[in-house]
Amino acid sequence: MKAWPAPAKLNLFLHVTGRRADGYHLLQTVFRFIDYGDTLYFTVRDEPLVTHANPLPGVLPQHDLTVRAARLLQAHTGTSQGVEIRLDKRLPMGGGLGGGSSDAATTLIALNQLWQTGLSRAELEVLGLQLGADVPIFVHGHAAFAEGVGEAFTDVHLLPSSYLVLIPPVSVPTPAIFSSPDLCRSTPVISPSDWSAGQGRNDLEPIAVQLYPEVGAYLDLLRPYGVARMSGSGACVFVEFADAKAAQAALEQLPTHVRGFVADGLDQHPLQDCLT
Repeated sequence: MKAWPAPAKLNLFLHVTGRRADGYHLLQTVFRFIDYGDTLYFTVRDEPLVTHANPLPGVLPQHDLTVRAARLLQAHTGTSQGVEIRLDKRLPMGGGLGGGSSDAATTLIALNQLWQTGLSRAELEVLGLQLGADVPIFVHGHAAFAEGVGEAFTDVHLLPSSYLVLIPPVSVPTPAIFSSPDLCRSTPVISPSDWSAGQGRNDLEPIAVQLYPEVGAYLDLLRPYGVARMSGSGACVFVEFADAKAAQAALEQLPTHVRGFVADGLDQHPLQDCLT
Protein backbone atom coordinates (compact mmCIF):
# COMPACT_ATOMS: atom_id res chain seq x y z
CA MET A 1 0.00 0.00 0.00
CA LYS A 2 1.34 3.42 -0.93
CA ALA A 3 2.54 5.69 1.87
CA TRP A 4 1.47 9.34 1.58
CA PRO A 5 3.68 11.79 3.54
CA ALA A 6 2.33 14.69 5.59
CA PRO A 7 5.35 16.84 6.48
CA ALA A 8 5.58 19.35 9.31
CA LYS A 9 5.97 23.06 8.74
CA LEU A 10 7.89 25.73 10.60
CA ASN A 11 6.94 29.39 10.78
CA LEU A 12 10.26 31.18 10.27
CA PHE A 13 8.55 34.28 11.60
CA LEU A 14 4.92 35.12 12.41
CA HIS A 15 3.54 38.65 12.70
CA VAL A 16 -0.01 39.60 13.63
CA THR A 17 -0.78 42.74 11.63
CA GLY A 18 -4.45 43.28 12.42
CA ARG A 19 -7.84 41.73 12.95
CA ARG A 20 -10.82 41.49 10.63
CA ALA A 21 -14.36 42.38 11.58
CA ASP A 22 -15.22 38.66 11.70
CA GLY A 23 -12.57 38.09 14.37
CA TYR A 24 -9.96 36.38 12.19
CA HIS A 25 -6.45 37.69 12.67
CA LEU A 26 -4.40 39.05 9.77
CA LEU A 27 -0.99 37.45 9.63
CA GLN A 28 2.31 37.54 7.82
CA THR A 29 4.60 34.54 8.00
CA VAL A 30 7.02 32.38 6.07
CA PHE A 31 6.13 28.69 5.95
CA ARG A 32 8.88 26.14 5.41
CA PHE A 33 8.32 22.39 5.21
CA ILE A 34 10.71 19.98 6.90
CA ASP A 35 11.45 16.34 6.14
CA TYR A 36 9.75 15.01 9.27
CA GLY A 37 6.07 14.30 9.67
CA ASP A 38 3.16 11.91 9.66
CA THR A 39 2.35 9.19 7.12
CA LEU A 40 -1.09 8.26 5.80
CA TYR A 41 -2.46 5.19 4.02
CA PHE A 42 -5.73 5.04 2.10
CA THR A 43 -7.87 2.04 1.13
CA VAL A 44 -10.48 3.15 -1.40
CA ARG A 45 -14.01 1.75 -1.13
CA ASP A 46 -16.72 1.51 -3.76
CA GLU A 47 -19.34 2.64 -1.23
CA PRO A 48 -19.23 6.21 0.22
CA LEU A 49 -18.21 5.22 3.75
CA VAL A 50 -15.32 7.19 5.31
CA THR A 51 -13.67 5.62 8.36
CA HIS A 52 -10.48 6.02 10.35
CA ALA A 53 -8.76 2.70 11.07
CA ASN A 54 -6.81 4.00 14.07
CA PRO A 55 -8.52 7.12 15.49
CA LEU A 56 -6.46 9.52 17.56
CA PRO A 57 -7.15 9.14 21.29
CA GLY A 58 -9.76 11.61 22.45
CA VAL A 59 -10.61 12.83 18.93
CA LEU A 60 -14.12 12.05 17.72
CA PRO A 61 -14.47 11.06 14.04
CA GLN A 62 -16.49 14.18 13.24
CA HIS A 63 -13.61 16.31 14.56
CA ASP A 64 -10.78 14.35 12.92
CA LEU A 65 -9.32 16.52 10.16
CA THR A 66 -8.56 13.59 7.85
CA VAL A 67 -12.14 12.32 8.04
CA ARG A 68 -13.48 15.86 7.61
CA ALA A 69 -11.21 16.39 4.60
CA ALA A 70 -12.40 13.19 2.93
CA ARG A 71 -16.06 14.00 3.56
CA LEU A 72 -15.58 17.57 2.31
CA LEU A 73 -14.04 16.32 -0.94
CA GLN A 74 -16.87 13.81 -1.29
CA ALA A 75 -19.52 16.48 -0.85
CA HIS A 76 -17.77 18.96 -3.15
CA THR A 77 -17.26 16.53 -6.02
CA GLY A 78 -20.26 14.21 -5.59
CA THR A 79 -18.10 11.09 -5.74
CA SER A 80 -19.75 7.85 -4.66
CA GLN A 81 -16.48 6.37 -3.41
CA GLY A 82 -15.34 6.07 0.18
CA VAL A 83 -12.11 5.31 2.01
CA GLU A 84 -10.53 3.80 5.09
CA ILE A 85 -7.78 6.06 6.45
CA ARG A 86 -4.82 4.89 8.50
CA LEU A 87 -2.51 7.45 10.11
CA ASP A 88 0.98 6.90 11.48
CA LYS A 89 1.24 9.89 13.82
CA ARG A 90 4.61 11.40 14.73
CA LEU A 91 3.80 15.10 14.95
CA PRO A 92 2.52 16.29 18.33
CA MET A 93 -0.96 17.72 18.73
CA GLY A 94 -0.90 21.35 19.84
CA GLY A 95 2.70 21.64 18.71
CA GLY A 96 2.56 24.41 16.12
CA LEU A 97 4.02 22.16 13.41
CA GLY A 98 0.78 21.94 11.43
CA GLY A 99 0.32 18.21 11.95
CA GLY A 100 -3.46 18.06 11.69
CA SER A 101 -3.50 20.56 8.81
CA SER A 102 -0.83 18.61 6.96
CA ASP A 103 -2.77 15.37 7.47
CA ALA A 104 -5.90 17.04 6.06
CA ALA A 105 -4.02 18.42 3.05
CA THR A 106 -2.43 15.05 2.27
CA THR A 107 -5.90 13.48 2.49
CA LEU A 108 -7.25 15.99 -0.04
CA ILE A 109 -4.28 15.50 -2.39
CA ALA A 110 -4.29 11.71 -2.14
CA LEU A 111 -8.04 11.23 -2.53
CA ASN A 112 -8.22 13.74 -5.36
CA GLN A 113 -5.90 11.35 -7.18
CA LEU A 114 -7.26 8.03 -5.90
CA TRP A 115 -10.90 9.00 -6.43
CA GLN A 116 -9.98 10.69 -9.73
CA THR A 117 -11.97 13.78 -8.79
CA GLY A 118 -9.70 15.98 -10.91
CA LEU A 119 -9.58 19.18 -8.85
CA SER A 120 -6.75 21.62 -9.48
CA ARG A 121 -4.30 22.81 -6.82
CA ALA A 122 -6.11 26.16 -6.61
CA GLU A 123 -9.47 24.44 -6.11
CA LEU A 124 -8.07 22.21 -3.35
CA GLU A 125 -6.50 25.25 -1.63
CA VAL A 126 -9.92 26.91 -1.45
CA LEU A 127 -11.46 23.69 -0.18
CA GLY A 128 -8.71 23.25 2.38
CA LEU A 129 -9.30 26.69 3.86
CA GLN A 130 -12.69 25.42 5.05
CA LEU A 131 -10.79 22.95 7.26
CA GLY A 132 -8.30 25.40 8.75
CA ALA A 133 -6.05 28.35 7.98
CA ASP A 134 -2.89 26.22 7.71
CA VAL A 135 -4.32 23.60 5.33
CA PRO A 136 -3.85 25.65 2.10
CA ILE A 137 -0.06 25.99 2.45
CA PHE A 138 0.34 22.21 2.44
CA VAL A 139 -1.78 21.98 -0.70
CA HIS A 140 0.11 24.90 -2.23
CA GLY A 141 3.22 22.79 -1.84
CA HIS A 142 6.04 25.36 -1.84
CA ALA A 143 7.79 27.38 0.85
CA ALA A 144 6.05 30.71 0.85
CA PHE A 145 5.57 34.13 2.38
CA ALA A 146 1.92 34.04 3.48
CA GLU A 147 -0.50 36.86 4.17
CA GLY A 148 -4.19 37.38 4.94
CA VAL A 149 -5.31 34.69 7.36
CA GLY A 150 -2.44 32.65 5.98
CA GLU A 151 -3.86 31.74 2.57
CA ALA A 152 -2.28 34.28 0.15
CA PHE A 153 1.14 33.04 -0.95
CA THR A 154 4.31 34.40 -2.53
CA ASP A 155 6.79 31.58 -3.11
CA VAL A 156 10.24 31.96 -1.54
CA HIS A 157 13.46 30.08 -2.14
CA LEU A 158 15.48 29.45 1.00
CA LEU A 159 19.05 28.35 1.53
CA PRO A 160 19.60 24.72 2.52
CA SER A 161 19.53 24.33 6.29
CA SER A 162 18.71 21.93 9.08
CA TYR A 163 16.63 22.50 12.17
CA LEU A 164 16.73 21.24 15.72
CA VAL A 165 13.11 21.08 16.85
CA LEU A 166 12.19 20.55 20.50
CA ILE A 167 8.80 19.34 21.75
CA PRO A 168 7.94 20.77 25.18
CA PRO A 169 5.77 18.52 27.38
CA VAL A 170 2.66 20.62 26.85
CA SER A 171 -0.06 21.00 24.21
CA VAL A 172 -0.90 24.61 23.38
CA PRO A 173 -4.48 25.31 22.19
CA THR A 174 -4.39 27.91 19.44
CA PRO A 175 -7.58 29.73 20.60
CA ALA A 176 -5.99 30.41 23.99
CA ILE A 177 -3.16 32.31 22.29
CA PHE A 178 -5.23 34.31 19.82
CA SER A 179 -7.86 35.26 22.41
CA SER A 180 -5.35 36.79 24.81
CA PRO A 181 -5.90 40.52 25.38
CA ASP A 182 -2.12 40.91 25.62
CA LEU A 183 -1.47 39.64 22.07
CA CYS A 184 0.25 42.18 19.83
CA ARG A 185 -2.08 42.76 16.87
CA SER A 186 -0.43 45.78 15.25
CA THR A 187 2.95 44.72 13.87
CA PRO A 188 3.66 46.82 10.75
CA VAL A 189 3.02 45.11 7.42
CA ILE A 190 6.07 44.29 5.30
CA SER A 191 6.20 43.27 1.66
CA PRO A 192 7.44 39.81 0.68
CA SER A 193 10.36 41.37 -1.19
CA ASP A 194 11.46 43.17 2.00
CA TRP A 195 11.73 39.99 4.06
CA SER A 196 15.06 38.20 4.43
CA ALA A 197 15.99 35.06 6.30
CA GLY A 198 16.32 35.65 10.03
CA GLN A 199 14.11 38.74 10.00
CA GLY A 200 11.03 39.09 12.19
CA ARG A 201 9.74 37.39 15.30
CA ASN A 202 6.79 35.30 16.44
CA ASP A 203 4.18 37.62 17.94
CA LEU A 204 2.43 34.64 19.54
CA GLU A 205 5.51 33.53 21.45
CA PRO A 206 5.27 35.91 24.47
CA ILE A 207 1.68 34.82 25.11
CA ALA A 208 2.56 31.13 24.85
CA VAL A 209 5.50 31.58 27.24
CA GLN A 210 3.26 33.49 29.66
CA LEU A 211 0.60 30.78 29.66
CA TYR A 212 2.93 27.79 29.32
CA PRO A 213 6.31 28.37 31.00
CA GLU A 214 7.59 25.07 29.58
CA VAL A 215 7.77 26.76 26.17
CA GLY A 216 10.05 29.45 27.58
CA ALA A 217 12.23 26.86 29.26
CA TYR A 218 12.72 24.99 25.99
CA LEU A 219 13.50 28.21 24.13
CA ASP A 220 16.21 28.85 26.71
CA LEU A 221 17.72 25.44 25.95
CA LEU A 222 18.12 26.44 22.30
CA ARG A 223 19.40 30.01 22.67
CA PRO A 224 23.07 29.05 23.09
CA TYR A 225 22.94 27.68 19.52
CA GLY A 226 21.36 30.63 17.71
CA VAL A 227 18.09 32.52 17.31
CA ALA A 228 15.45 30.30 18.91
CA ARG A 229 11.83 30.67 17.85
CA MET A 230 8.49 29.08 18.49
CA SER A 231 6.59 27.68 15.50
CA GLY A 232 3.00 28.76 14.98
CA SER A 233 1.06 29.08 18.21
CA GLY A 234 3.41 26.59 19.90
CA ALA A 235 4.43 24.57 21.70
CA CYS A 236 7.36 23.41 19.54
CA VAL A 237 10.48 25.54 19.30
CA PHE A 238 13.40 25.42 16.88
CA VAL A 239 16.78 26.77 15.93
CA GLU A 240 18.47 26.70 12.53
CA PHE A 241 21.80 25.07 11.71
CA ALA A 242 23.88 24.98 8.54
CA ASP A 243 23.77 21.18 8.45
CA ALA A 244 22.18 18.17 10.14
CA LYS A 245 25.43 17.03 11.77
CA ALA A 246 25.72 20.24 13.80
CA ALA A 247 22.02 20.08 14.73
CA GLN A 248 22.34 16.47 15.87
CA ALA A 249 25.40 17.31 17.97
CA ALA A 250 23.42 20.05 19.71
CA LEU A 251 20.51 17.69 20.37
CA GLU A 252 22.86 15.18 21.97
CA GLN A 253 24.13 17.86 24.36
CA LEU A 254 20.67 18.51 25.77
CA PRO A 255 19.31 16.75 28.87
CA THR A 256 18.13 13.23 28.15
CA HIS A 257 14.52 13.98 29.14
CA VAL A 258 14.21 16.61 26.38
CA ARG A 259 12.26 15.35 23.39
CA GLY A 260 13.26 16.61 19.97
CA PHE A 261 14.40 15.79 16.46
CA VAL A 262 16.56 17.06 13.61
CA ALA A 263 15.11 17.71 10.16
CA ASP A 264 16.19 19.33 6.92
CA GLY A 265 14.27 22.21 5.42
CA LEU A 266 12.35 21.59 2.21
CA ASP A 267 11.37 24.14 -0.43
CA GLN A 268 8.76 21.78 -1.88
CA HIS A 269 6.17 19.48 -0.38
CA PRO A 270 6.96 15.82 -1.20
CA LEU A 271 3.58 15.54 -2.99
CA GLN A 272 4.13 18.68 -5.06
CA ASP A 273 3.98 16.77 -8.34
CA CYS A 274 0.57 15.24 -7.57
CA LEU A 275 -1.26 18.46 -8.50
CA THR A 276 -1.28 21.01 -11.30
